[in-house]
Amino acid sequence: MNLFRRFLNPKKNKSDKDQETPENADRGKYMPEVKLPTDERFMLNFKNNGGKFLYCEDEEEVQEAFDNILLENDWYEKQCCCFDENLKSKFDNFNLDFNLSAGASFFLSTCEYLVANDGSILISSNQIKERKLRELPSDFIILSSTSQLIDSIGEGLRGIKFKNKQRIPSNITTIKNFEPQKESDFMSYGSSSKNLYLLLLEDL
Repeated sequence: MNLFRRFLNPKKNKSDKDQETPENADRGKYMPEVKLPTDERFMLNFKNNGGKFLYCEDEEEVQEAFDNILLENDWYEKQCCCFDENLKSKFDNFNLDFNLSAGASFFLSTCEYLVANDGSILISSNQIKERKLRELPSDFIILSSTSQLIDSIGEGLRGIKFKNKQRIPSNITTIKNFEPQKESDFMSYGSSSKNLYLLLLEDL
């Protein structure tokens, strides 16, 4: 997605003066505002929520970004709470102690969707079983893909229902509380804030 490359390569962007001029500057003040694309809205809202975003063009970059996160936080050879066997295999060369403990250094998971309207991460029992967010480590690493970007929570709930026709997962919630001062909405009421890294893989 060109948007992510623009954000991650600011030298290639337009001048600051050009960026300050909105595309709809010559539109009448009563005209509706131009709606930002889904990917751009998600990125802006996610970062405003305090999330840390790493865009990866391929699997090699995913491994490199994951390695950098471990290095930054000194998580080598530490405990990693993870319920996903595929993720354990994907990152099995980092000498991590994979377990189910809430006392682990960080939680590693995928997600259901990335919600653009509020920059949140939609998850369910497919990722966290029946655990509450406060029962998981404070630090999260979430692996997702650009095909999981959606506009709203409602769209995500419909997607979950469509993908799981045999058995709809339980424990559906959102994570968007990435800083202590942020307040959560009803979907994540009572949850604790999480220090969250998002590895976003390009798959479109």
